[in-house]
Amino acid sequence: MSVYTSVGSVELADWLQPLQVGAYRAHAGISAGMQNSNYFVDTSSGRWVLTLFEHLPAGDVATYLRLMQQLAGRGIPCPRPCPDPAGELVRQLAGKPAALFNCLPGRALDTPDLVACRRIGGVLARLHLAAADLRDFPANPCGVAWRQQVGEELLPLLPAAERGLLADELAFQQQQAWTVEVGHGLPAGVIHGDLFRDNVLWDAAGQVGGLLDFYFAGVDAWLYDLAIVVNDWCPDSERMQALLAAYAAERPFTAVERMAWPAVRRAAALRFWLLRLDASYRPRAGEDVLRKDPAYFGNLLQALRQPAAAAAQLD
Repeated sequence: MSVYTSVGSVELADWLQPLQVGAYRAHAGISAGMQNSNYFVDTSSGRWVLTLFEHLPAGDVATYLRLMQQLAGRGIPCPRPCPDPAGELVRQLAGKPAALFNCLPGRALDTPDLVACRRIGGVLARLHLAAADLRDFPANPCGVAWRQQVGEELLPLLPAAERGLLADELAFQQQQAWTVEVGHGLPAGVIHGDLFRDNVLWDAAGQVGGLLDFYFAGVDAWLYDLAIVVNDWCPDSERMQALLAAYAAERPFTAVERMAWPAVRRAAALRFWLLRLDASYRPRAGEDVLRKDPAYFGNLLQALRQPAAAAAQLD
């Protein structure tokens, strides 16, 4: 389900007019995504993507679109929002904040190979550098404080084994210097925050065609964003090393990052374990959200807590 708000053709044609993207021809809902309403929109100039933001306030939407505008302008393959003549990127449509984007090519990969891992590692580093000078961007919405708060709220709801694991991991993460403040001792800036495999499009030539879903973006340690990607993209050490090497070729790691890597990987696994536990134990009434099994990230966290993983550092 990805269309919660219906849009009529006349209403949409009027809304499109200031954007100067050609005459309206047709639109159809997109059967992907869970949080917003998405449409393909065909005009005389080609195909576009319309998003109506179902939950985010217009001000928050504008912040994320500003990030995407800057990244696209600096060569990062992400959707570019279309401004109106006054430069506004978000306007009301059918009672919701809405924006129009260029339509990016490609499809997601279920099982990335070594080449794909190298390419996404390089793109992620370039994304971090391209957004490094973006000012007044909010902190990571699922950062240190969020993990601690949600973890403590979930503790009494969990079975004994999971409760013990979560309590111990929360205590461990509180002791890590990098979590005391954003980027403490680690290079930091705007991160994507959710660059899973299904948020990357690959074109027919095997190149990254588009990075999607920037609505978890925020300021945090760049290494934390890298850990999120490695935890999802790399089921083995060979693919992980390929991804890390490609990232480091664009932005070399610091000595502090090398030391912090095991703890940061654990924090990234904890974040998504908590998200999935929260959706399972405290589902929100009226939300149509795909509930994914928390076990994957719970098991990953367990593995990352083992002595061999704990001793590993970035090469």
